[in-house]
Amino acid sequence: MGKLYLILENGMIFEGQSFGSEGDVTGEIVFTTDMTGYLETLTDRSYHGQIVLQTFPLIGNYGIIPSDFESASVGPLGYIVKTPCQFPSNFRSQGDLDTFLQEKGIVGLYGIDTRALTKIIREHGVLNGRITPKRPEEVSLEKIRSYRIENAVYNVSCSKPMFYKSSTSKYTVALFDFGLKENIRRELLRRGCDVWVLPCHTPPGEVVKLAPDGIVLSNGPGDPADYTELISNIKELIKTGIPVFGICLGHQLLALANGFKTHKLKYGHRGANQPVKDLQSGRIYISSQNHGYAVSRNSIDTGMAIEWFVNVNDQTCEGILYKHIPAFSVQFHPEACSGPQDTAFLFDLFLEKMEAGKHAA
Repeated sequence: MGKLYLILENGMIFEGQSFGSEGDVTGEIVFTTDMTGYLETLTDRSYHGQIVLQTFPLIGNYGIIPSDFESASVGPLGYIVKTPCQFPSNFRSQGDLDTFLQEKGIVGLYGIDTRALTKIIREHGVLNGRITPKRPEEVSLEKIRSYRIENAVYNVSCSKPMFYKSSTSKYTVALFDFGLKENIRRELLRRGCDVWVLPCHTPPGEVVKLAPDGIVLSNGPGDPADYTELISNIKELIKTGIPVFGICLGHQLLALANGFKTHKLKYGHRGANQPVKDLQSGRIYISSQNHGYAVSRNSIDTGMAIEWFVNVNDQTCEGILYKHIPAFSVQFHPEACSGPQDTAFLFDLFLEKMEAGKHAA
């Protein structure tokens, strides 16, 4: 372990210590307010191209538990904590955080004032930064400022279709992998859905050949407006009349395919404690979230759709119900992992849509 610097695009510098993999990385710095769930964070591909800051001060106390991973790969480029736990204690643990980061090639930084860094991001918005062993005067701020996440979904999506059979095979679901969290697939399987996990760019014609009862658009990284090919494909899939359920990035892409707009949030929503309000019932749920973009509320055509959920903290759009197509979407993660399971009922609603579609056919 040696000295590392975190250099922000605005010139601010933090000095800390290295852990995990040795390296030099530049990325978009985002913070998550999760107290637990660091394994799900580190294996969530929605963090592709980013450096994740944990606001909770002690991370790693329950070790490494492979069955809790949300993908076989890792999400972030870098990982910042106040204090990493060196000696985890958990009967399920199979390792420690430092070793895991080394094995997965994630550059770790600890010992900085993470609360101060979080406050900077909250006040100034998301910032690019570089974790480096180089002295600050040797580093180009212009290169840090010019960093941009590109082609993220194409970089993290699976390369070929994969089929998973459930115990009852009530329905068949085409699940697009835009950076898929594994618990989405698990939630579908445990409800009796056979699942085809598909590469992000799978043509609509190939999807239709699978004769799915429903289509799920998964979470994933990057700016949704960049993915013009995916938006075009979703437009074609909507025309088939197959029920569609969008989650996180999938929610944004479905909105763009219907002519709505998205925008970047100042610092995003990342954590397992985000309150969302159901505008139909007035009920409030606590949700798990990880996104830096949102559907622009004023762009939603009320003749086509209604806003379903809003974020209680900042009133941003968190869900849309479509009027003339069998589709709905949410910005948060109903599959949780980590986080509360308050909104897992949305998967049951999706099953109802598929059942209605079967009878309509």
